[in-house]
Amino acid sequence: MDNRTEVREFLVSRRAKISPEKAGLPAGPSRRVPGLRRSEVASLAGVSIEYYSKLERGALAGVSPGVLNAIARALQLDDAERAHLFDLARAADGSSALMRPRRRTARKWSVRPSLQWTLDAVTQGPAFVRNGRMDLLAANRLARAFYADVYAEPQRPANIARFTFLSEKAHRFYPEWDLAADVCVAILRTEAGRDPHDKELHDLVGELSTRSDEFRRRWGAHDVRHHGTGAKNFRHHVVGDLTLAYEGLEMAAEPGLTLTIYTAEPGSPSEDALRLLASWAASHETNTDAHNVFSE
Repeated sequence: MDNRTEVREFLVSRRAKISPEKAGLPAGPSRRVPGLRRSEVASLAGVSIEYYSKLERGALAGVSPGVLNAIARALQLDDAERAHLFDLARAADGSSALMRPRRRTARKWSVRPSLQWTLDAVTQGPAFVRNGRMDLLAANRLARAFYADVYAEPQRPANIARFTFLSEKAHRFYPEWDLAADVCVAILRTEAGRDPHDKELHDLVGELSTRSDEFRRRWGAHDVRHHGTGAKNFRHHVVGDLTLAYEGLEMAAEPGLTLTIYTAEPGSPSEDALRLLASWAASHETNTDAHNVFSE
């Protein structure tokens, strides 16, 4: 992904979202652009219009943290957007590999036995490991049952983003599909800022952009987000509706990977649904194992 283009489109999109009133400026007549003018952002950030225009054209290499923070304040960026701006600046400097250690891509990642044991020890909710491309890399039994429709797709590794935008089943699984799609693209866009040279991410974005108008429109919005905690609604084909809380934990031993655990409120119908799903998953695996034994 071209860094200068990414910088330009991100800054322009953020500037368009801030109205003069929101920035504490008079609106004035005859405004030809949505949001703030470049000159207004420059003034709020305490830099010259010439310098800010240069930055908005994509020239972030060598920009100091102080200037980046000033631009973030002027554009009222949230924490995820501010981090994305700094990621883009590091990529412009060619220092992203130094600032963010990551796994070597020449080696195919495989789950450590101890990590799988840890996931399997979580028995009350789905627990899984994903990367920034939304690949499902490891999971406990309940997560495999929870994401059964995702695992049913032919591509490997199973990918939540590809499922969300290319499978008809996704609209059933996500009752609030638009929100799920927004979150999915924002995670991918955040990852693109952190690791702009990830070829597999390039390929995934290219595939989804070609095959999905919904993805292409969202990708062009340049929205980013941190996805650490919250709650989501699902409709599983076996147990029906669930409302689950989630916690996403960055893995210190595996930079770039996230361990996510879904849980239900104690005593809720969703907790009962998870118990039913666990029972279904156990019987399903038992039947599969029996079939494999008698097929040998």
